Amino acid sequence: MLQKRTKADYVVSKWSGGTTTQLAIFPPTANYADRDFLWRVSSATVDLEESDFTPLPDYDRWISTLEGEIELTHNGGEPLRLRPFETHAFSGADATHSRGRCRDFNLMLRRGRVTGTMEVLHLSAAQTNLNVGTSIACPPSPAAEQVLLYCVEGSAHAETSIACPPSSTLAPGEALLLSAPDDLTLTGPAVLMLCRIRISEQDPEQFRSSGV
Repeated sequence: MLQKRTKADYVVSKWSGGTTTQLAIFPPTANYADRDFLWRVSSATVDLEESDFTPLPDYDRWISTLEGEIELTHNGGEPLRLRPFETHAFSGADATHSRGRCRDFNLMLRRGRVTGTMEVLHLSAAQTNLNVGTSIACPPSPAAEQVLLYCVEGSAHAETSIACPPSSTLAPGEALLLSAPDDLTLTGPAVLMLCRIRISEQDPEQFRSSGV
């Protein structure tokens, strides 16, 4: 299944340091505040010069900045400078302090039940063939993989051989959800955030037909 999501589908809320736009959550009936979700993808503004991340002890996290730079410290350790489109993985259990203003991009994964990665795709006008069921130069992943593509800049056209609908075009701020396995052809020019999400404790067929 290939599903396009636009701003009308997103949920916007406030956190102590700015606003958060929830792009997708699984299962769809989950509520972030109840911490009953398996995974969540969001983009947030950090409007304060210094802020503390919300503790999420049961989750693993990935973060990148889309605009601006921030400096992160975990549990009072050495600071880490995060520049635009650099990705960083850390534990939601860490006491995380942030310095600097930015717009970021987040992937949250329920520890022990979900694994995943986040990366940046810089697409040219030429086609990029992406096998959704695998990571580049890695063996195929389990079928219960969900992929989310978020367009940051430019415009991207995505086309598959078996999904319904078979193609879609992404503008900045729009996202695309796709269930593996499938071959996906992407055409730019565009900058995309790519999240790969694998659920370990759910039947692949149930996952694929969930409508997320």
